[in-house]
Amino acid sequence: MSKGVKTLDYAAQPAFRRYRGVLSAVAHAGLFAAAFFAAFGIYHNFKSFDRWLVPFLLPLLPLVVGIKMVVFWRMQQFRGTWRYVGMRDMMSIMMATHISAFFFILAFYLFVNFYPEFLNTRPQFPKSVFLIDWGTTIAFVCGARLVVRLYHEELGHSDTEGIRQCLILGAGDTGEALLREINRMKGARYRVLGFLDDNPSKQGMRIHDVSVLGPLKDAARFCEQLEIDEFLLALPNARQRVLRDVVEACGGLNVRFRTIPAMEAVIEGKVTVSQIRDVDIRDLLGREQVKLDEQKIRAHIHGKTVLVTGAGGSIGSELCRQIAKFEPSRLVLLEQAENNLFEIDREMERRFPNVPRGVYVADICDARRVDQVLAIEKPATIFHAAAHKHVPMMEINPGEAVKNNILGTRTISDAARQHGVARFVMISTDKAVNPTSVMGCTKRVAEMYIQQLRQDSDTQFITVRFGNVLGSSGSVIPIFRKQIAAGGPVTVTDDRMTRYFMTIPEASQLVLQAGAMGHDGDIFVLDMGEPVKIVDLAREMITLSGLRVGEDIEIKISGIRPGEKLYEELSVLGEDMGKTTHEKIYVWRNKKEDWARICSLMEKLVGDADELAAVDVRERLCEIVPEYRPEILGYENATPDRSAAAKENMATDSKSDIATGNLKVGDSPAT
Repeated sequence: MSKGVKTLDYAAQPAFRRYRGVLSAVAHAGLFAAAFFAAFGIYHNFKSFDRWLVPFLLPLLPLVVGIKMVVFWRMQQFRGTWRYVGMRDMMSIMMATHISAFFFILAFYLFVNFYPEFLNTRPQFPKSVFLIDWGTTIAFVCGARLVVRLYHEELGHSDTEGIRQCLILGAGDTGEALLREINRMKGARYRVLGFLDDNPSKQGMRIHDVSVLGPLKDAARFCEQLEIDEFLLALPNARQRVLRDVVEACGGLNVRFRTIPAMEAVIEGKVTVSQIRDVDIRDLLGREQVKLDEQKIRAHIHGKTVLVTGAGGSIGSELCRQIAKFEPSRLVLLEQAENNLFEIDREMERRFPNVPRGVYVADICDARRVDQVLAIEKPATIFHAAAHKHVPMMEINPGEAVKNNILGTRTISDAARQHGVARFVMISTDKAVNPTSVMGCTKRVAEMYIQQLRQDSDTQFITVRFGNVLGSSGSVIPIFRKQIAAGGPVTVTDDRMTRYFMTIPEASQLVLQAGAMGHDGDIFVLDMGEPVKIVDLAREMITLSGLRVGEDIEIKISGIRPGEKLYEELSVLGEDMGKTTHEKIYVWRNKKEDWARICSLMEKLVGDADELAAVDVRERLCEIVPEYRPEILGYENATPDRSAAAKENMATDSKSDIATGNLKVGDSPAT
């Protein structure tokens, strides 16, 4: 039945499409004949027809056309679509004409060598015709294709209804390719009025008859003057800060920003204008591609069993994708949420069918289940991504944060040590640095626990810290996107709040790199770049949606939620940051801890987690992590061993240092 459907579809196509190759060959034959006629005509000034029309043109015409048809057919010149002719097509036509001219001259002299009477009975043959025919063939064939392209670009879509006026940001190769693609596409509903580019040498130039109007900083001015509807981004190598400046400058102008998934693909002809998409905030916050030491990563993954806890989460699922690329002998997915596990398992089956998998629904706090899984699978490496991560939710449920983030980590790390796992890599957070939230503090306790395991274990325990990841479940960007789609308001807790961001793939790749580098309880910190103000993020997302802040969508300040910081920090008291062999990964040299005391306090906290009140959980956490500062956020009686004056000084100094920018990487607030 499928064959029948294909036959019907083919038969339903217009005749010129079904027989495009035949029609192209016929058209080329006519062009070759016309070029040969023009060659003689030009030589004789289209006079004295009796000296060349019958004596030479008619007898040699079949030979000339036949040679050119064979050469052009062999070089696949009959298969191209004329409306998309470009420079490469021109070069191919010239090459085919060169070869045709060579064979024509060779055939001509072989012919007259065997039949010398051919020239003896005719007027003198003009040798210049060979060269003129070469030129007229190129001119006729290229010219015909250019006429077809011109028709489709200029006359093929005269209906102007719904056409959007645009400026292309970037006048380089990508911008030129994008404009060329727009011009050739009949269905493209864009009118490009100009380019903007910061390169002074390009300003004032014209590309396909479109002017480079000025630098990017004038985007807002040209947008108002020319009544622009959309900006098309063609800056594949531009720094994200440059793009963000343009978006911020155009806030309130009701203009959309659009781009193509991979701008370099336009140059290669792999995408069309129909795939132009809205610019996403991740396009403005993303950074250059991470350079990995793939050989070192492969040495720890290829041909080995790798287990990922929290495999259905944002980071865990991306870790699975990245790990699968290095061809482990088996990839084990462990996840408590059944639906999430089902989805990532289906994706792995589709994308990496040759990677064997183990799939387990399991709670990392269930010691017997964890022990069973490790006994069956015997992993060489464990990436521990399972955790409760939502700060306000864990402030309401501190006991659950203790159980999942501390007890769960202890359970899986103890099992890893007992089963001889070679490497254990824990995913932590920058919120573990001088924590003000239960979530951040429990992650810090988990870090401290796995650090002390290095003392009597062959397992290499490693921690990797990073900040917010763009687009992860429950993060600010999906929330803002839903609020904008609903018409607002967009809620921001505080207009001073800043956060570090990185993409999920970048974070996961650097986790793999750090996991391959680390040993002996190292805590690695990823280079998070520059912090971003959340209120600016909200404004940019509204602007990218083609809406105006304050008119179409309001921004509402809702107030800081329990456990949140205004500013994320990069280190904890007593630690120093050192460089590693990777430019985006740093290692913290940790202060010595009283492990016996910490483990004793942690044991009591975990055992009492379900019975303790929230304030008691915070008190216990303060005993384990002295830099935990819930009192900054107004929790009372959380640290009874500190005087009121000490609390006030610590809170004031911390806020002041961070707000004024005095807190540097490797420093810590005063305590």
